[in-house]
Amino acid sequence: MKNKPPLKQRIKKVARKVHLFLGLVTGLIVFILALTGVCLSFQDEIRDFGADYKTVPKESKPFLTASEVKEIAQTIFPDKAIHGSVFGKATDAIEVIFYEAEPEFYYKVYLNPYSGAVLHKEDCLSGFLAFALQGHKTLWLPKSIGAVLVSYGTFLFLIVLVSGLLLWWPKNKRHFKQTLQVKWTKRTSLKKKIIQIHTILGVYLSLFALIIGITGSIIGLNWFYFIVFKAVGGSKAPQFIIPNNISTPNGNPSDTIALDQLIPRIKKDIPNYQNLELHYPETDSTAIYVEVSYSQGVYYDSDYRFYDQHTLQEIKPNSIYGIYKDSDFADKTIRIAYDTHVGAILGLFGKIIVFLASFLISILPVTGLLIWWKRKKDIAERV
Repeated sequence: MKNKPPLKQRIKKVARKVHLFLGLVTGLIVFILALTGVCLSFQDEIRDFGADYKTVPKESKPFLTASEVKEIAQTIFPDKAIHGSVFGKATDAIEVIFYEAEPEFYYKVYLNPYSGAVLHKEDCLSGFLAFALQGHKTLWLPKSIGAVLVSYGTFLFLIVLVSGLLLWWPKNKRHFKQTLQVKWTKRTSLKKKIIQIHTILGVYLSLFALIIGITGSIIGLNWFYFIVFKAVGGSKAPQFIIPNNISTPNGNPSDTIALDQLIPRIKKDIPNYQNLELHYPETDSTAIYVEVSYSQGVYYDSDYRFYDQHTLQEIKPNSIYGIYKDSDFADKTIRIAYDTHVGAILGLFGKIIVFLASFLISILPVTGLLIWWKRKKDIAERV
């Protein structure tokens, strides 16, 4: 009876098969996600560049009310649903967001906050950035297919990373240092150069790739999202929930007056806001919700505040999406996922890291494919 090989050897054998198979399966997906991630790293900065219509001269007039904004914007796209209106500071244009999922319609209309004049209409589904975002979310395939491939491709990439680290893991400290150094001579073959590039890049990028992969899986996979949330002690509802009103509608004009009073009241109560995104209630029974942003370019520390649409009484939801200061560790773990994924959590420095990491990650599936193809060719030639 033959002795079993050592456990480490058996683990590496399994890791080699997993790394090869899943690497080939996910290679194209990872390549597309990495390159589109590069293109999207500075999407906010690109969109803001030259967008003079987003600011206006300050005037000594009152802002348009929420109902006036809705009325003006609805004349531009009468048959489309308004997702929300964004109210900023005194020199910020009001941004009205139109969105419908089926068929997809996504436009932004910018209004002068004092006169209501239309400053700009933006088709958010056209242009290079929209094309890159579509590739990043669905691989330019129908959403029902592409979104699944992206989500599970990202998750399987995590397994590829872990199996790659198991294959690389050196025997001792001396080997550890040697495996992280590029050693090329005139006699070094192209095959060995590619293997070194793949290995060293994979090791150096592993932490960044794991963070991007884990946060991407949280965003894309509901079951993974739920497991992570519960694993870190989550107890609230992890979904975004719009509560119902506390009061009942009375059918008089005071309901509209209440809506128009909300934004001025929040501005007075929370003067350190960056902008306020108001979402008009879809029915008489649902509350108004306002997203209060405090920081430019990030979402994790926003407050999600809900108000009875008839009395403006604030309603506290039993959800992770509430007032940020009331969030616990589990809530924050989920809420920082998107800002971490895009690097915005660390500002411009974080976006630079994501830009560079995404570009270098795109090299991994290419070098991995070349290694596999070269080995396959060598075996064929020996036969």
